[in-house]
Amino acid sequence: MKKEIAQSSVKEKIKGFIDSFGWPRLIIAGFLLLLFLVAPLGGISILTSISDVLMRFGMNSIMVLAMVPMIHSGCGLNFGLPLGIISGLLGGTLSMQFGFTGGVSFLVAILITIFFGTLFGWAYGVLLNKVKGGEMMIATYVGYAAVSFMCIMWLLLPYSNPQMVWGYKGTGLRTTISTEGYYLHILSDFLKIKIGNLEIPTGALLFFAFFAFLMWAFLHTKTGTAMTAVGSNPTFAKASGINVDRTRTLSVIMSTVLGGIGILAYQQAFGFIQLYMGPFYMALPAVSAILIGGASVNKASIPNVIIGTLLFQGIVTMTPSVMNSLIHTDMSEVIRIIASNGMILYALTRKSEAK
Repeated sequence: MKKEIAQSSVKEKIKGFIDSFGWPRLIIAGFLLLLFLVAPLGGISILTSISDVLMRFGMNSIMVLAMVPMIHSGCGLNFGLPLGIISGLLGGTLSMQFGFTGGVSFLVAILITIFFGTLFGWAYGVLLNKVKGGEMMIATYVGYAAVSFMCIMWLLLPYSNPQMVWGYKGTGLRTTISTEGYYLHILSDFLKIKIGNLEIPTGALLFFAFFAFLMWAFLHTKTGTAMTAVGSNPTFAKASGINVDRTRTLSVIMSTVLGGIGILAYQQAFGFIQLYMGPFYMALPAVSAILIGGASVNKASIPNVIIGTLLFQGIVTMTPSVMNSLIHTDMSEVIRIIASNGMILYALTRKSEAK
């Protein structure tokens, strides 16, 4: 009898775990684990693969975190993330234009990003308050329009740093700009742990942890609770004396600023600033990651960010390398596009799921 009770208890715990974690995430996690197990058969080092996944997590996690404030306030998924990314691009390029290098360059870039992110986020928030109910559609076009507009501005703005402008013209910024000599790997190399083929970008992970803690702490403040109330029931929130529009605008500003800081973290690891059409599709991986992590259009948490980013970046990182090693052909870019867009498509069909 005791044995049957114990078995029943174990089954209930397993079922509870599956219900809380969700079958979609279990399947994706299982596939990712399978890729790690198959990798040695193709001569791929598991430790190197883990290092690549951790590096990509550090590069992309803050942009995924940027989704949380707008989801909590009821503004939905931030498809207008390119607007925040543009503020980060302005921060990075202006920091280089002013001649700052090293850690100071990265710090100045963050400060400039916060300024532009706050400005753009306020205007973006005012617009979203006028189109309640259609935020995600409008946000998509805001992001596309901002990227297209900046394609013109990158050519017209008076940058003069010879490492950034077109050499034969002397005006207009290049398509890609190297961060070497400025803030290249400023986070990735900070307190980096290297054990054989395993490299842990401690600085980038700590950078994400810092902003994740700030977000968690904010959501537990009076203002953060009010933001969640606005997202859950704006009518009740308004009746309770909460300024709904101002709270929504604050969430948009926070999301925009985080998006800008996120692209700076991405740039320092990647080694290049990508201008013009570079930010055009960058909202989709971030949106997909948080949805895969278990968030919905009106509910999100820090664990959703962490789980989703690890699963999404893990699949995108591992699938091309494992498939290439097994079929012995160079189709990495094609496989990467199929894997990433497949994950995006899958995630968007799960947008109403909340775990």
